Amino acid sequence: MPTITVLSALLIITAVATICYWADFYIRGGVHVTKEDWYLKFERAFPPADLWMSVCAVIGAAGLLTGQAYGLVFALLAAGSLLFLALMDITFNIQNNLYPLIPTSSQMKFELLINLRTLGLGAALIVYLAPRIAFL
Repeated sequence: MPTITVLSALLIITAVATICYWADFYIRGGVHVTKEDWYLKFERAFPPADLWMSVCAVIGAAGLLTGQAYGLVFALLAAGSLLFLALMDITFNIQNNLYPLIPTSSQMKFELLINLRTLGLGAALIVYLAPRIAFL
């Protein structure tokens, strides 16, 4: 399977998974690491940025799959958004001592998986796609 197809599929999966995460966050609360107010306030700041990333991811994937130039632009916008979101989340988790909860918290295990996947996909997109930018 060509790399562009794999990256496009990962972008679409990321957008769908992000929407599912927020549906759970607001409807069931199963992804909450803690019910503390400080945590919930921080997390509630993410949906607009996650929506932006998801829209860029879907548009980027569609463009990459159809060979359109906008695909590269939007996939790289999604990549930058992924890295920014991951670094914000990781910084918060470190500052609030949340990673030590991993052994006893399935939510924090899931959070770590999200952090690693988000960093990895953002970096992979930049490494693979940035060299394909044609400068005028």
